[in-house]
Amino acid sequence: MTQAAPRKTILRALAGETLPVPPVWMMRQAGRYLPEYRATRAQAGDFLTLCYTPELAAEVTLQPIRRYRFDASILFADILLVPQALGADLWFVTGEGPRLSTITDGAGVAALKPVEAIHETLSPVYETVRILARELPGEVTLIGFAGAPWTVATYMIAGRGTPDQGPAHAMKAAEPAAFDALMERITEATIEYLMAQVAAGAEVVKIFDSWAGSLQGDDFTRYALEPARRIVGALKARHPGLPVIVFPRQAGDHYVGFARATGADCVALDNSVDADWAARHVQVDGCVQGNLAPHHLVEGGPALVSETKRIVRAFSGGPHIFNLGHGITPEADPENVHRMLEAIRG
Repeated sequence: MTQAAPRKTILRALAGETLPVPPVWMMRQAGRYLPEYRATRAQAGDFLTLCYTPELAAEVTLQPIRRYRFDASILFADILLVPQALGADLWFVTGEGPRLSTITDGAGVAALKPVEAIHETLSPVYETVRILARELPGEVTLIGFAGAPWTVATYMIAGRGTPDQGPAHAMKAAEPAAFDALMERITEATIEYLMAQVAAGAEVVKIFDSWAGSLQGDDFTRYALEPARRIVGALKARHPGLPVIVFPRQAGDHYVGFARATGADCVALDNSVDADWAARHVQVDGCVQGNLAPHHLVEGGPALVSETKRIVRAFSGGPHIFNLGHGITPEADPENVHRMLEAIRG
């Protein structure tokens, strides 16, 4: 009788197992800090072509796995592909980031495409997932992802990233019915998008709410927690046992109980919260992910090693996936990633 292979380490941590060495991956691990990524990006010609060319998107997803043997690989795409699939114009300005056509009222929401129409635009992303499901090493977990409705809405309303998400807060106050309708459309589209990623082979999904920290009080519950709860519930109703990671970035005290309230299997932590505090108040509910500050991979040195080991120790009493508190930056030294992994794995 053939012995069953051990479950992948990420899946074991997400199921609540405390491992002697935490599994590790990095947000934005396929990115501009790697020379091989820059070469493939140049081959594609522009960022959106890279996202929508499955062979190239799969290649940049695989590059950090070849180099570092991470325990998970995350699909290479962008959170703003969903608004584009809903009918928004999307383009990227070199050195400045994304730009979108703006939605500021009910007429703009009504002009969006129906949710079921998103798959025509997003079908290349699903093909990327299928390629990765075939080509990733057997021990590596494939993570799919989407932006959370609040974060996606902030870009759709402002047409770009903003320091304080002011345009979205203004629409929420001045046009509440239109704002709620936009959130509803994004929520439904996000469920559809993640369902399709899972059908194509994603083993875990992550929901990125990069701007959750700008929501206060009841607004946090209504626009960060409740959409996450709906998305997680819909995914698990269709795919029982599917692990889901949520990332309400800069949620502060709202991290406490967030996984339990949403039904998620893991909450990812940004580096503004202390690991010892999070172990006491967040990890008690299950798996946590995080939370090394990305600047350590730029600066390196003894601080990188000592802080990495401190975080591992802080979370050693429960299920933990090692990651950064935000995405790795283009200025990071690839050799510092090796040093971080050595500090984790020994």
